[in-house]
Parts: sequence; C-alpha cells; structure tokens
Amino acid sequence: MTPGAIRLAAEAAERKSAEVTDWGARIAWVIGLLLFIAFVYWLMRQGWKWRGALQSDLPELPAAPGGLPEHRLALAGRYHGSTTAGQWLDRIVAHGLGVRSRVELTLTDEGLEVVRPGATDFFVPAAQLRGARLDKGIAGKVLTEGGLLVVTWAHGDTLIDSGFRSDRAAEHAAWVEAINHMNTSTTTEGAER
Repeated sequence: MTPGAIRLAAEAAERKSAEVTDWGARIAWVIGLLLFIAFVYWLMRQGWKWRGALQSDLPELPAAPGGLPEHRLALAGRYHGSTTAGQWLDRIVAHGLGVRSRVELTLTDEGLEVVRPGATDFFVPAAQLRGARLDKGIAGKVLTEGGLLVVTWAHGDTLIDSGFRSDRAAEHAAWVEAINHMNTSTTTEGAER
C-alpha cells in the first residue's frame, strides 16, 4: 500500500458516519404525540358529557306500546342524530339521541317507532309528530340536497329534529308525505274536539 492510501484509510477510520436514527428522540416524539392524542380524545369526551348534563332536563324517551297496528311505512337505514329543531348544529346527546346507528323505522297510526340496534330505541306518538322534510344535513352529517329525512317531533318542552337516511333514498318522499299528512289529520282532529 502506498503512503497516500494508508493516510486515506486512517482518515476514513477516524471519521465516523453519523447515526441514522436517534432512537431516544424518536421515542420521545412518539410518546408525546400519543399523549397529545389521548388528551384531545379526553377533552372531546368531557365535552360530550358536559352537553349531556346540560340536556338532563329532557324527559326519558318513550318506549313503543305493545300491539301496534299495521304499519303504513317501514324503512331500514341509518340514524344520524337529533338536534334542537331548526338548529342543525345543536346536537342532542341526552338519552342516547346523539349516538349514530343503524335504524329500522316503522310508521303506524299510533306514531313512529325507532328501533336502533346497539342504541336506545324510542317511540314518537302520532300526537307529538310535527312534520317531516328532506334536508341536506344535521350535526355531523352533510349529504346532497334532499339526501336526509328529517322528522320534527315534540318531546317534553323541546322540539327535536331527528335525521335518518334510508338505504333506498327514493323512499324519503313517501315518508315526508305520510308524516305531514298524519300531522295535518292529527291537528284537524284535535281542533274539532
């Protein structure tokens, strides 16, 4: 070996390549990020509980009475949540109304039965139905124009909008017509007494 080559080899041995990864710093960043995500999740959960506490004056949801008459309409789809009527971003979370789920709706002469697997079922008596419309959004869910069936109903002193989407969106128009017709006949019958 020539003296120049020996010198180059010695210089190369003295120079040490930089470590590719600083594992200590990387682990600290990952732990910090996980703690931040856990903190944000905890804050969201506290907000949900706080909203539920604010809405604790809402009465318990009525259950469907036994022996309901023949249904007018039935629908399978998704329940997207409930809000204060007319305020599509004011989500109601009390009594499980804020939980999204699959849904089976049944409209009878007695009212609207809402069956939600994995969530609280409830029943809206015909006298408490205030109307239905097609809309494009409700808290946390925005669809195309007319993609959401919104049913307005009274519960205690509160008017509530509940959002549903059928697996077959073409069914929505029939639901709007049937519920609005029920509302008209219920109001007319009440006025005659």
